Amino acid sequence: MVQKKGKKKGKRVAAAPLPSKKTEVKRVVNPLFKKRTRNFGIGQDIQPKRDLSRFVRWPKYIRLQRQKAVLQTRLKIPPPIHQFSEALDKQTATQMFRLLHNYKPESKQAKKHRLKARAEERAAGKPDEPTSKRPVVRHGINTVTTLVEKKKAKLVIIANDVDPIEIVLFLPALCRKMGVPYCIVKNKARLGKVAGRKTCSCLAITQVESSDRVSLSKLVEAINTNFNQRADEIKKHWG
Repeated sequence: MVQKKGKKKGKRVAAAPLPSKKTEVKRVVNPLFKKRTRNFGIGQDIQPKRDLSRFVRWPKYIRLQRQKAVLQTRLKIPPPIHQFSEALDKQTATQMFRLLHNYKPESKQAKKHRLKARAEERAAGKPDEPTSKRPVVRHGINTVTTLVEKKKAKLVIIANDVDPIEIVLFLPALCRKMGVPYCIVKNKARLGKVAGRKTCSCLAITQVESSDRVSLSKLVEAINTNFNQRADEIKKHWG
């Protein structure tokens, strides 16, 4: 015989209450003020405030640097230009600039004080003894080029962000040809600080004090390894 299944006993769930209709509050409309929907067409209502950064007229230098960055990613850069993207390492650059700051050219104010003191000594009846000329760094593309051609430069420092780059484009090749150590460093303003100007394209060391000869020779040795001796590799490396 088939056994009948017993009914399961359990708690009954109460039925959901019927949704009560919300009483709508009728708004009193003033007949004097009629509702006018806004029209945001051309020459109509004022547009709502939006993020307009897309439409900003950026300054020219910002537009140029953005366009330049896009071109550099899309175009193949030839080796003579690409070599300026590889700068001297930070540690060697710090040592070099520490040496360069000892050979800053005399400022106008310092020269004025020196000549004034010398004139006062002459007025006091003391013998006129001209001060000896101390060695300083030479700056400017024409001056540095002449020094390299005459093989008087012991070290040439070139900025990597010269604009237009054609100003210093030939200088690394000239230094290699004449056997003059050269290096490429970041920031033309940093070179300008040494030269007493806002910016500077290149510097050249022609002479140093006897106390700094050892440090200069160590710098030249490190720079030769990174730049002059890598000439064949630099010539073939495209960007």
